[in-house]
Amino acid sequence: MKKLTLLFLIISNCIASYAQEKSDQKLQLKLNELVKGFKGDVGIYVKNLKTGKTASINADTIFPTASMIKVPITCGVFNKIEKGELDYHAQLMYCDSLLYAGEDILGSFKDSEKISLSKVLMLMITTSDNTASLWAQLLAGTGTAINEVMANNGLKDTRVNSRTPGRKDNQKKYGWGQTTPKEMATLLALIRDGKMINPAASERIYRNLIRIYWDSEALSQIPPTVQVASKSGAVDAARSEVCLVNAPHGDYVFCINTKNQQDISWNYSNEGWTMIRKLSNLLWNHYEPNFGWKQPEGIQRYYK
Repeated sequence: MKKLTLLFLIISNCIASYAQEKSDQKLQLKLNELVKGFKGDVGIYVKNLKTGKTASINADTIFPTASMIKVPITCGVFNKIEKGELDYHAQLMYCDSLLYAGEDILGSFKDSEKISLSKVLMLMITTSDNTASLWAQLLAGTGTAINEVMANNGLKDTRVNSRTPGRKDNQKKYGWGQTTPKEMATLLALIRDGKMINPAASERIYRNLIRIYWDSEALSQIPPTVQVASKSGAVDAARSEVCLVNAPHGDYVFCINTKNQQDISWNYSNEGWTMIRKLSNLLWNHYEPNFGWKQPEGIQRYYK
């Protein structure tokens, strides 16, 4: 009897797992067509969170995160907050030794100026402030602690590499961080479902993820009246973006990553960024074909 019960549980789990990952064949054909001729490597994972149907290309392949690593970093900081080791509203003192040269808002601060931890975390996600992000990585307990949070949530390939002991080889290969399209999409779904750390931390993280300044790529292809949690990343030969769309007919999540791109330009027409926009547009029209929205004429002058 016990053997039969065990067999039943195994079969039930297999059926449940299959149901969660059933393929959207129509969408899969569209994705296959979309990536044809791309000069580089591309990975895509898409999941309709209402039906469980998925479509993917190289979804379990490891890619550079670039600034998408800031989502795991923010999770690491909130883990410390929920343990009582950090105070979300604490006043911190900025030191110019934290500076990451660039156009960051935090990097323009004078030495010894004060800023709240909540604003550091906002800047890291909303404007993708690198100075804020490196500070947050340190506050989280470095990449070692952040990677432990990822591992504890079943994400085996999503890791911080930079400034993390034992990950020098990974950093040489992938840069600041690494992930797979499926894992990064899964991470956003965990946050949406209140399963990252706890419901309260997940909600606060999600609220930051819906306030993104950099909206020229995937977000530009989704109506501005529709809420989207997202984070993008870019380095010369790699472009990426993850989005969880709170669409009228059901939420969907997708992540696209590229690497080894021949086109390393920083123009709007970069092949990777163009691919991201095409994918986002394809998905929106696949899931919401009758919404009746299109970009207004002249909007591209506001994108860079």
